[in-house]
Amino acid sequence: MSESQVLRQDVLGARRNSNFLWGGITTIGGVGFLLAGLSSYFHRNLLFFSDTSAYQFVPQGVALLFYGIIGSSLAFYTWLTVLWNIGGGFNEFDQQAGTVKIFRWGFPGKNRQIEVSFPLAEVQSVRAEVKEGLNPKRALFLKLTKQREIPLTRVGEPMALSALENQGAELAKFLAVPLEGL
Repeated sequence: MSESQVLRQDVLGARRNSNFLWGGITTIGGVGFLLAGLSSYFHRNLLFFSDTSAYQFVPQGVALLFYGIIGSSLAFYTWLTVLWNIGGGFNEFDQQAGTVKIFRWGFPGKNRQIEVSFPLAEVQSVRAEVKEGLNPKRALFLKLTKQREIPLTRVGEPMALSALENQGAELAKFLAVPLEGL
């Protein structure tokens, strides 16, 4: 199988820099609040940068403990999604076999691997969606027969417009279908 007959595009999932940043921030904040609440309960300082052991457990310590549990839970969830690389995968277009394969990683369980395959003949066009403003959206879709659309790009951080154009043009040229939306 020659390389020119297969186009594979990797899709970045939860292992983005922003998730590492937010995971670190929520871990520090959650553990800090948790230790502050426990310090007020045990009347013993557990933090090196502040003394919260003098706080009354009710109501200040309870509130700190509550925020610490919520923050630590959010950090745990964020790190698990990064570890499992939720949303990561690839798009594979095989002209020799005449198939398109879309693969993504999901949450653990019986449906952890999300895989969609269909014939290349069903592809009508590649559609680019660009929305600017407060919440920008830049995504590529495969338009299929029967009005179906399959997203091809990652969710979350919008990709650069030039990268979207290049990726869409490369895919449309490879599949010999029109590029819509640009």
